[in-house]
Amino acid sequence: MSGTFIAIVGPSGSGKDTLINFARQRLADREQFVFVRRIVTRPADRASEDHDSLDEAEFDALEQAGGFALAWPAHGLRYGLPASIDADIAAGLVVIANVSRQSVPRIEARYPHTIVVALSARPDIIAQRLAARGREDAAAITRRLARMVDADALGPTTIRLDNSGPLALAGEQLVALLQQAAGQRGGL
Repeated sequence: MSGTFIAIVGPSGSGKDTLINFARQRLADREQFVFVRRIVTRPADRASEDHDSLDEAEFDALEQAGGFALAWPAHGLRYGLPASIDADIAAGLVVIANVSRQSVPRIEARYPHTIVVALSARPDIIAQRLAARGREDAAAITRRLARMVDADALGPTTIRLDNSGPLALAGEQLVALLQQAAGQRGGL
């Protein structure tokens, strides 16, 4: 049986990692869900995102050794998902990962049962969240907001979630979607 890949996409500040963490906590006792830790060439910031860090040389070595199921560059950094997710998908599990919109076609080609969840939030909310991270100045945040892509560009089967309100609102919607995906694939 083939599992389901849940690709969580959306602009920086839309709350991808926050919603994934919400779902991880709510589904902690359910073995059919795998919440993927990305590997990024940036030091981890446990307050805002959950990832493992590698420097460029370590990332290159792991990529050359076949350690990634998927890798992509974005915003001057490199991101990867561990090759272990292939076994999780083959075992019929539901794999959830924060990915780049640009990687969606490759994910869909690799995993036949892919669901794309596009998060959005009002621009003022995104600007507040980005400012709170402290990684970018106001000018960089303005440029980032100008680059935001409409989720409609991802295709008609993309599921859209607005994360402008309370975390529990969009969080419970994501949890319900994940539970539905597990039920449709036969679950464990």
